[in-house]
Amino acid sequence: MKKILIDEKMNFYRANLHCHSTISDGRKTPEELKRDYMKNGYSVVAYTDHDIYVNHDDLTDENFVALNGYELDVSCHSEDELEDGKTCHLCYIALDKKNDLSLCFNKDKYIWGNARQYIDKQHYIGTPDYEREYSAEGVNEMIALGRENGFFVTYNHPTWSLESYPQYSRYKGMNAMEIYNFASIVAGWDDDNGHCYEDLLNLGNRIYCIAADDNHNRVPDTDPRCGSYGGYTVIAAPELEYSAITKALVEGNFYASTGNYVKKGPEIKSLVYEDGKVTIKTSEARQIMIMHNIRRCSCANALDGESITEATFNVENAKWFRIVVIDNYGFKAYTNAYFIDELK
Repeated sequence: MKKILIDEKMNFYRANLHCHSTISDGRKTPEELKRDYMKNGYSVVAYTDHDIYVNHDDLTDENFVALNGYELDVSCHSEDELEDGKTCHLCYIALDKKNDLSLCFNKDKYIWGNARQYIDKQHYIGTPDYEREYSAEGVNEMIALGRENGFFVTYNHPTWSLESYPQYSRYKGMNAMEIYNFASIVAGWDDDNGHCYEDLLNLGNRIYCIAADDNHNRVPDTDPRCGSYGGYTVIAAPELEYSAITKALVEGNFYASTGNYVKKGPEIKSLVYEDGKVTIKTSEARQIMIMHNIRRCSCANALDGESITEATFNVENAKWFRIVVIDNYGFKAYTNAYFIDELK
């Protein structure tokens, strides 16, 4: 049976799904972020300021979609011990632009930067004193609340968060995890999290992977440390409209890619499964690798001085597979994981 997993006939929209502005602890206003991301080829930005919900529908037009959301954190330490203790960060992205719920809200805690001035404008469930607990049970409750109340929930930057297998292996129910967090990468953390993603897959989690900037713009865009335009998600959707973009997120119609201020990363143009084999078409690459739950993975390599743009892999003995594309500059693109029992 033939299944088109990434359809080359769809429209592709570049998105940053993790972004901070002057509403919390970023240095650019929401309007400046829209301007600068559009200049760099983006059509979608999820505004995920820390722990505070602000609607950005006024920024959406025929060429740009502003997704509404926020980022939540829960830690095993006080704010004075930020550099030393483990923490968990989640982004909530509203699937419906009319959804304005501030979940897990506490008017006295977890408020970063300028966010405090928006406290009185929050629409929360219950009393405004939700106590977050840094434990698997506490994190899973926050994930479940996000999913149940109409949000796309991502698990963010496990390396920067100092979380390892004993912590993240117990988290359940998120829509996606950050396989790549650009702000962490340029700041010195190895937040290229393929092994973490595979750990979660092998534990039975059927989740997607995104790449995101997590930008705060504390240095100019021309500084290599700016944390912008380096981790992004390419969304395949029929049109550039809020509900079409969030529907594509929920259905996994996207892939992740990496680059930098000067050059965007690899493109995945199509992905097709048929009769136990998967064929991928890409922009010019030096290597295309397939990973799955069994040891016998495969790799297509370009000859010296040449490039490849297509590869076919046998996946009939796997439970799941995912593909990584590496271009001649070392930038990567990542597919979501696909489960064979859902493709037959």
